[in-house]
Amino acid sequence: MVAPHDKPAKRPRDERLDVFRGLTMLIIFIAHLPENSWNAWIPARFGFSSGAELFVFCSGIASALAFGSVFVRRGLWLGTARIAYRIWQVYWAQIGVVLALIALAAGIDRLFDLGVLAKQFPPLSADPEGALLGLATLTWQPDYLDILPMYLVILGLVPVIMLLRRLHAALPFLLVALLYALVWTEGLNLPGNPWTGAGWFLNPFAWQFIFFIGFFSAMKWLPVPRLGDARLMLAAALFLVLSVPLSFWGVLDHWPAAQALHDLILPATEKNDLHILRVLHFLALAYLVLSLIEPWRQRLDRGIGHLLILIGRQSLACFLASVVLARLLGVVADVAGRSELVVTLLNLTGFALILATAIVVGWFKSAPWLGPAPKPAVQPPAPAQPGLALQTRVREAS
Repeated sequence: MVAPHDKPAKRPRDERLDVFRGLTMLIIFIAHLPENSWNAWIPARFGFSSGAELFVFCSGIASALAFGSVFVRRGLWLGTARIAYRIWQVYWAQIGVVLALIALAAGIDRLFDLGVLAKQFPPLSADPEGALLGLATLTWQPDYLDILPMYLVILGLVPVIMLLRRLHAALPFLLVALLYALVWTEGLNLPGNPWTGAGWFLNPFAWQFIFFIGFFSAMKWLPVPRLGDARLMLAAALFLVLSVPLSFWGVLDHWPAAQALHDLILPATEKNDLHILRVLHFLALAYLVLSLIEPWRQRLDRGIGHLLILIGRQSLACFLASVVLARLLGVVADVAGRSELVVTLLNLTGFALILATAIVVGWFKSAPWLGPAPKPAVQPPAPAQPGLALQTRVREAS
């Protein structure tokens, strides 16, 4: 019988999720490091989808595991409270990372007078009141700082989805499809720049589509095809191969017909509004990769896989670190030059610091100060007992 104070056993972690989240953090760092030559070789250059799809899809799975079970076990009210608490955390993470980058840029300008602050955050000089209000209300999102706001809005949809599920099993799917359709038919979006009138770069009403594919799959609401099916693997591989000429810069730069076809089937807003080809490409890639690694699933926690798992388990902290490191190391590259040696060293340095962030954050989360105190290596001698010593002397005297 389990004691009342015992906590329920935690769900075993799926190490594939942590591996891919860790890999995403490294890809995001590469993509965010300015003028990074490694950016030309990330997976996004060989197909329609990018690391952003992987990040959002994994977030959907992780949210189902972390929050969906709360709705199931504790009800709609406590599940919504849990989501609200996470939104509170992520909102202040967004505000904190923006302020950290502003302070970093100001510090660099104070030391080296490089004009980084005006280059990265021009509205702060032109309209400081509007810029600060925009940062606080998320109606202004500086470049490369739009992922967490998108995640906040999508998290806010989770309680609505769970409520609709109680009413009818089909309603969550209908809401997700309706929001995605409204993006492409009515231009549904949120204001993302008060000076130009532009919407959010990563439209949350579009990107919720791939988030909830992951969420529904993890909640067992959406059937997942069996891994390793030869026909599905062949179809996925064929689709991925056909997408390469329409995505790889090495083809597009030298074959005008491929570039023209790319522009014909993919509009300018294909990333902002998550074009359906990006979704299909990601799902095909995910199915093929998961099928290929399935025989080695039990060995993912070895070698590089173990390091990726460490990063993936602290994805929010590592994401924040990667954004700051990308800006800082980008300034280093401006000063030191962008030779391949310098770029390689900066990328590897960024990887190492992201891994260090994961290790440090994991150590703090383990709360080592709450465990029992370690026993001393050498046990001190027991204190002498005066009564026993007196009896011993009496026996010796007699």
